[in-house]
Amino acid sequence: MVRERKKRIYRKRIPYGMQNFEDVIERDCYYVDKTPFIEEIEDSNMYFFFIRPRRFGKSLTISMLENYYDINKKDKFDEIFGKLYIGENPTPEHNSYLIIHLNFAIIVGDLNDYKHGMDNYCRTQFNYFVDVYSHLLPEGTKEGLNQQEDAVNQLNYLCTQSKKSGQKIYLFIDEYDHFTNQILAHKEHEQRYRIQTHGEGYLRKFFDTIKGAAGDTLARVFVTGVSPVTMDDLTSGFNIGTNYSLAPEFNEMTGFTEDEVRDMLGYYSSVLPFNHSVDELIKVMKPWYDNYCFAEEEYGKTTMYNSVMVLNFLDKYIRNNYDIPKNMVESNIRIDYDKVRMLIRHDKEFAHDASIIQQLVTQGFVTGKLVENFPAERINDPDNFLSLLFYFGMVTIDGDYKGVTKFIIPNEVVRDQMYTYLLDTYKENDLTYDSFNKGKLESQLAYDGNYKAYFEFIADSLKRYSSQRDKQKGEAFVHGFTLAMTSQNQFYRPISELDNDGGYADIFLSPLCDIYKDMVDSYIIELKYCKTNTEDKQLQVLFKEASAQICRYANSDIVKESVKTTKLHKLVVIYRGAEMVMCEEVTEE
Repeated sequence: MVRERKKRIYRKRIPYGMQNFEDVIERDCYYVDKTPFIEEIEDSNMYFFFIRPRRFGKSLTISMLENYYDINKKDKFDEIFGKLYIGENPTPEHNSYLIIHLNFAIIVGDLNDYKHGMDNYCRTQFNYFVDVYSHLLPEGTKEGLNQQEDAVNQLNYLCTQSKKSGQKIYLFIDEYDHFTNQILAHKEHEQRYRIQTHGEGYLRKFFDTIKGAAGDTLARVFVTGVSPVTMDDLTSGFNIGTNYSLAPEFNEMTGFTEDEVRDMLGYYSSVLPFNHSVDELIKVMKPWYDNYCFAEEEYGKTTMYNSVMVLNFLDKYIRNNYDIPKNMVESNIRIDYDKVRMLIRHDKEFAHDASIIQQLVTQGFVTGKLVENFPAERINDPDNFLSLLFYFGMVTIDGDYKGVTKFIIPNEVVRDQMYTYLLDTYKENDLTYDSFNKGKLESQLAYDGNYKAYFEFIADSLKRYSSQRDKQKGEAFVHGFTLAMTSQNQFYRPISELDNDGGYADIFLSPLCDIYKDMVDSYIIELKYCKTNTEDKQLQVLFKEASAQICRYANSDIVKESVKTTKLHKLVVIYRGAEMVMCEEVTEE
């Protein structure tokens, strides 16, 4: 029997994973118009640094700029930009530059010999540059290029040749800090990093060459990455650049505002048979992908969604016959986990309750100063480490607290990464558990109301692990470990320190009813900790206090709305040291 093929409804292509701007336009993809920022960029310093987390739309932004300024694409200007803001409001500089594009993430080479890898990569890119602009460069430029011994000399040579023909170059460098991130992920290589970025280091020399040509043939430079660390170490080699990462006027240049997400959903829902309204989809997406703020001045005005995550969700929603995807975390985000692991390992205080990571997980926020740039050797300074978390997208600005900047985990995608690597860090220290049985217990928790077996499993894992890490015993560790374990439960979104106006619930297991429509049970947990010498009668006092608190929390509007059709269980869990001594459900009399 031949399966009947559904009639295809015309719609714009979703540009998920696409980084070539011309392809996005030519294939009639849905494009959120970011071209108004071209005017802002032109009004800024000619040498532009811009830091954003990975998978946040930087590469597509660079491609958009390259297409706009490429002298070879002058005849295609209307075709590419005609329907966009900048097509109707072009600036005088459009299509007036020769473009050099370098992506340092592509450089292949051992960390011991970065120069070799960089020379090979740049040789390929520079030869391509000469090929596509041969009609605008002096005769013999290619032969002369290949006589230069390395990337530094080749770049200097190309700038000289372009000057001879009266041409200007716009240099784009994507992931300029890729070398730095490799070093940070492997602490044993830090000395090699210093060799490359200080004194006569090759990376430093390369940026010296850029500085030497700047203002002459090298008219504009646009550099992106995910960390400002290299920038500080190279600063004397390239001290003419300006870092616009924290500038309020560029807060919305990458990522999507909620209005932009709504417009996109509105378009697709108008041409496809969506099962959900725009408001319903926003309600599902917002806690997972929203809440980034990249400028302190913009706090309280606009938050940004991770654009790649939004496109991935929309693509899966449509392919899933307009049902909410079961996995809200984009699979490709897993490649960022080495950086998360590196950050946790660099948190020297991870083994103590004062740890920035532990404080984030248990208290829900941390405070500090947002630092614009800092050297790699000072990465463990508290403000620098916190700032690195910010630039990597692991925390975001949440206003002020007692005169300093307040930072929180932005959303559930990041929380998932944070908790996953907390657990991986625990596992590296001999924590082991049966994932298969854990999955069965999670299902029983969600559908059978069997909470004791699930929390006993967590308590057993905690006890076995903490016995080998005595320094981590304490309320913060018990709370953080429980959160990390519950975060791996596919049926719930654990919310820590949920503000219910009447106080804070320790953990609310908010049921993912939009995904698992037949879920039966949800949970709110008051987690108490006391020292190992606490007497039994004091446990009863704690239980009574916790019971009163949790009944108050459970009656809040936030919880009532979130539990939907599930039955809410109010649990009190008490640990005495590393031992769980109570796990009881509270019923209101």
